[in-house]
Amino acid sequence: QGENLLYCFEVAPTQPALTQVTQCRTEGSTRGLAAVPRLALDVMACEVLRVLQLTDIALVPVSFLVPRKSVQEFHEDLFPDCTGMLPATDAQGWWAGDSQQVGRVSLHPARRPTETFTSPIIAGTGHTDTGHTDTDTGHTDADQTSGYSSPSSLASPGSAATSLSASTGPSSGFASSPSQKSLQSILGPSSRFRHAQGRVLHRDCHLTNLRGLSLTTPGECDGFCANHQRVALPLLSAGGQIAVLELSKPGRLPDAAVPTIQNGAAVADLSWDPFDPRRLAVAGEDAKIRLWRIPEGGLQETLQEPEAILRGHTEKIYSIRFHPVASDLLVSSSYDMTVRIWELSAGREVLCLQGHTDQIFSMAWSPDGKKLATVSKDGRIRLYEPRRSSQPQQEGPGPEGGRGARLVWVCGGDYLLVSGFDSRSERRILLYRAQALPEGPLSVLGLDVAPSTLLPFYDEDTSVVFLTGKGDTRVFLYEVTPEPPYFLECNSFTSNEPHKGFVFLPKTACEVREVEFA
Repeated sequence: QGENLLYCFEVAPTQPALTQVTQCRTEGSTRGLAAVPRLALDVMACEVLRVLQLTDIALVPVSFLVPRKSVQEFHEDLFPDCTGMLPATDAQGWWAGDSQQVGRVSLHPARRPTETFTSPIIAGTGHTDTGHTDTDTGHTDADQTSGYSSPSSLASPGSAATSLSASTGPSSGFASSPSQKSLQSILGPSSRFRHAQGRVLHRDCHLTNLRGLSLTTPGECDGFCANHQRVALPLLSAGGQIAVLELSKPGRLPDAAVPTIQNGAAVADLSWDPFDPRRLAVAGEDAKIRLWRIPEGGLQETLQEPEAILRGHTEKIYSIRFHPVASDLLVSSSYDMTVRIWELSAGREVLCLQGHTDQIFSMAWSPDGKKLATVSKDGRIRLYEPRRSSQPQQEGPGPEGGRGARLVWVCGGDYLLVSGFDSRSERRILLYRAQALPEGPLSVLGLDVAPSTLLPFYDEDTSVVFLTGKGDTRVFLYEVTPEPPYFLECNSFTSNEPHKGFVFLPKTACEVREVEFA
């Protein structure tokens, strides 16, 4: 009560005893629920369940249909005979030991008994009733019968693995097509990781008393960055200061100022070198990239001199990304609408990628490091092979909305997942085949309406993508598969307060004995 989600589960006598089939989001909050008796269902439309939802102002019917190729014929496997309306015995007979069962009646429209009971409530649901042969009184004669399906039909003989089998006589209310598919194949597969639980670790692991954080980093930046040893947090104070905190020393930070990096320009984006845990690259709003080296054991005093400064962009930088395979390679995107690749050992720019006509929202290296994908405000996704050409190898249509977008490679680098907005500011995720960008997205999934861009993080071992935005409290989890339906929903995680940034640690930080995977 008070919720607006209706979950639908399949119950089986064997493990897994409960399998989620669907969940349905309703417009109003539920104040009460009732199932319409089976005799009132529209069997010719393959309606297997109808629920009446009571909201503050209305009684709303919610219908569950099983998709079938043919809706002209009566599907015996979906609608076994159900309990009728005539009592099997009277009260004295029952006390005397009579255990007869109520006679069963067919749900086939042509074989229905016509009775004279009507219900203004059920008749008034506005459910069009096409396939029945008798009058509306016959359609709604069932207000007093038993509920959804009789217990005896759940344990169908011969189908130990699933209660849904067409050839073994009566089966549960939702049964299957003659090819003996389980409910899962009728209503789509579910994720193996749907029960993943997000858990906030004990306060002993937290770093608290953070002060003066900069919460205005650009949308292209994740807000801060972390590796397995330390985190780097942009601060509000002038001169682009960055705090560097050791993860090995959790607890409350002192009230006194902590030693910082003096970047000299406001921070646009920052990233740790994946192959050198002490090197931090910082992109500034002054179009320069500075490389900082953190001393062994962490920052003891303020750092003022960068190890190197990379110059070449003519305008403010959006984002920087280290190469996943080769050391000393960094890519950056900027307001000058170029993407530049830098060789850090020589401290110089080696390639400038062309082809963008508007702001570059996001870029990502493929897992094998051969390709670079970008998504731009001009509504295009571009794929580059920097070793071959500075022009895009292919282009395709991206998200429509111009409020921001992110992309990440999924499914072994064969697919691209893009998070963005539609023209009405709904947040959505899109899946593309990396070899066929011009064909457009294979699948589009709308999530919710919110102002901040969803930041995707992909775990390649489980193929689960985590999505959340700055200022959100909810983290969405989806398993991404290369075949339909492409996105399988898992448990989402909700935190107590909105996050200002959200990053994932390297996989080596996971407590594998606890089956922690991210």
